[in-house]
Amino acid sequence: MSILRLKEILNEKGVKGKELALKVNVTQASISNIVNGNSFPKPELLQEIAKVLNVDIRDLFTSTKEEEFETIYVFRSGSYVPVGKIKKVD
Repeated sequence: MSILRLKEILNEKGVKGKELALKVNVTQASISNIVNGNSFPKPELLQEIAKVLNVDIRDLFTSTKEEEFETIYVFRSGSYVPVGKIKKVD
């Protein structure tokens, strides 16, 4: 399991590795190695990637902390419909 979620974020944003490489001024091979978990970028490159992809730098990483959430429901038309999640309070 990779600590970086770059592949997932690129898919979500509809950005190709080649396009990201051009925008952050590295080779396509460099981005490919990062995406495939074969290398880890320097902090400066991580910051630039986050900026280009318009995400918080924390979003580039897989969370190491399990947070529990509970579903919020509303009652509509005779049944409960899920409308979101909220962090559980201990």
